[in-house]
Amino acid sequence: MSLEGLKIESFSLGPLGTNAYLLSRPEENRAIIIDPGMNPKPLMKRIEGMQVEAILLTHAHFDHIGGVDEIRKLKGCPVYLHDAEADWLTNPKYNGSAKWPELGEPIVTDPAEYALDEGQVLKLLDLEIKVKHTPGHSPGSVSFLIGPHLFGGDVLFRLSVGRTDLPGGRGEDLMDSIHDKLFVLPDETIVYPGHGARTTIGYEKENNPYV
Repeated sequence: MSLEGLKIESFSLGPLGTNAYLLSRPEENRAIIIDPGMNPKPLMKRIEGMQVEAILLTHAHFDHIGGVDEIRKLKGCPVYLHDAEADWLTNPKYNGSAKWPELGEPIVTDPAEYALDEGQVLKLLDLEIKVKHTPGHSPGSVSFLIGPHLFGGDVLFRLSVGRTDLPGGRGEDLMDSIHDKLFVLPDETIVYPGHGARTTIGYEKENNPYV
């Protein structure tokens, strides 16, 4: 695995400011996308001319999947999602878009092509992407570890943690995920959360009031 030449860009998308991440090798015009959220026009513009190898979803809440349909159809790329949320892409009630109609239309797209699971290693973009099942915010939440970079969705934020009051959420599971899966990583691991600013594992171990 080579991190050399890898570019990581973030896009704050939709009414909830959801972070979508574009990982690319600009010299080769190849990319993968993590959590393409609602109103994805800035991201769509950026991937013009790029080959998108995959869309990876940390989980399937509506604000993280709003751009899946457009990008998948435009680029013909497969979607990866944990099996615990396999039917969320097709059901607005499960993904939450039916609950908050004021934020946009109900979101429906085809099922994911590939299922994610604990311990999996994806080979995409000449990278080894390690999959960690980190439930609590939602039952199928996963985190993607690429070298020193952790894309954790809504599990761990800078000085905060993901909410657990949505369907399938569970506080005890969230704490187990953070302590057993994330806090065992090196302190210098950079955390790219689903909302807000980046942080590090070491900083959150020392300063996060919720854990």
